[in-house]
Amino acid sequence: MNEKKHIILFLVGDYLAALASWTLFYIFRKVYIEPEKFGYKVPLIFGSHFLYAILVIPFLWLLIYYVSGFYRGIYKKTGLDNFFNTFVSTFIGVIIIFFTLILDDTISSYRFYYFSAGGLYCIHFAVTFIPRQLIISFTNCRIKRNIIGFPALIAGCGTEAFNLYSQIKGKSDNLIVGYIKTQPQALDVLADLLPCLGKIDTASQIVREYKIKEVLIAVDPSDSKLAEKIIGAFDYPEITIKIIPSLYQKLRGKVKLTYIFDSELIRVISQMMPVWQENLKGLVDIVISAIMLLALSPLCLLLALGIKCTSPGSVIYSHERIGRYGKVFKIYKFRSMYEDAEENGPELATKEDKRITPLGRFMRKLKLDEIPNFFNVLKGDMAIVGPRPERKYYIDQIVLREPTYLQLLKVKPGITSLGQVKFGYAENVDEMIRRFKYDILYMENMSIWVDMKIVIYTFFTILKGKGI
Repeated sequence: MNEKKHIILFLVGDYLAALASWTLFYIFRKVYIEPEKFGYKVPLIFGSHFLYAILVIPFLWLLIYYVSGFYRGIYKKTGLDNFFNTFVSTFIGVIIIFFTLILDDTISSYRFYYFSAGGLYCIHFAVTFIPRQLIISFTNCRIKRNIIGFPALIAGCGTEAFNLYSQIKGKSDNLIVGYIKTQPQALDVLADLLPCLGKIDTASQIVREYKIKEVLIAVDPSDSKLAEKIIGAFDYPEITIKIIPSLYQKLRGKVKLTYIFDSELIRVISQMMPVWQENLKGLVDIVISAIMLLALSPLCLLLALGIKCTSPGSVIYSHERIGRYGKVFKIYKFRSMYEDAEENGPELATKEDKRITPLGRFMRKLKLDEIPNFFNVLKGDMAIVGPRPERKYYIDQIVLREPTYLQLLKVKPGITSLGQVKFGYAENVDEMIRRFKYDILYMENMSIWVDMKIVIYTFFTILKGKGI
């Protein structure tokens, strides 16, 4: 059973648990709470209110679990993870249900509120926790028996890598598929034991081709810069990165480290946002994008007619940009330049650029040309807030002068960004590098609240007609 099927198993289990818990709670109210409240036996009838509730409430619970991050990294779940996630998620869900459905009940004493909320919490927690725990225990058993494993690679090829491979071979849930050579001149002692999958520069290709889930870093402890480079190259949300203990002191303070007892390795945590914030950000992006596209559809129609009537060519302009983890995607915009404006190759727009149409100049000033970007958000290629995506042609030039620019590829590119509102459009590579400093600052302080500030700042900047 693969990871997607396990996720579906959890989803189905949580959905059925939510149905069962609400049904049991409904019976609990009818049999125990309401007779004591009204002074007579209340008939147990599953009416329209109950039916409406079971159509909505299970999806509310699934939404809470998704935002909490429970469905991420399910093969790594432990009983303790399950307890805390179910404990906190149930508390949040019960609070929401209490204030939306239970608070309007007619009561003779406030203790009935306590009985209702407490009863719902205990029932839902038990009905949800137990099936989850059974699935987790069954999965962990299969992992220990090596029925389920995690494709992993060793980053390194020297003595440290050889020692690590010798220690974990046959004793780990990792399925070592190969190693990468971290330095061209390094002594290669793994060549006869494992296949070489490539180099650090081909990290994204290796991850996709071999479906890598874990990266085990085993390089010379004195070369912490190399370890940091490897961590940056393999910093994917679905990948667990671990280092040998001798690297701990060198990297402490530079990356987040979690010591795993009885293990030959220490786990590196590089999450820039808490999981719940990252999931909530993605959910909010989709909802807002759908609303914006619907609300702005009349304006989009007018702009499309204007573009078609004022200059020959297509209404929508699209070209390739580089997204998260180097993924290539097509960005959509309303065409603001004359057709074949880049027939001589990529060229950044300038303030007095003659390639921009009169209508295009108006659209660019108010960022109306980027409305179709919301389609990219719905597709999952972009976010509302994040560093602006660039073309490979310019990224290659920037990286030669500012290698850390590749750090921006750890997050989804956005429609607007701190770099856009603080700096604006870049007309050359020098300005792109200067704008990059703001985007790195954003990455170091990512949060839902920072995103909200950037969106508000963007809105007022557009209203002032400054263009960004």
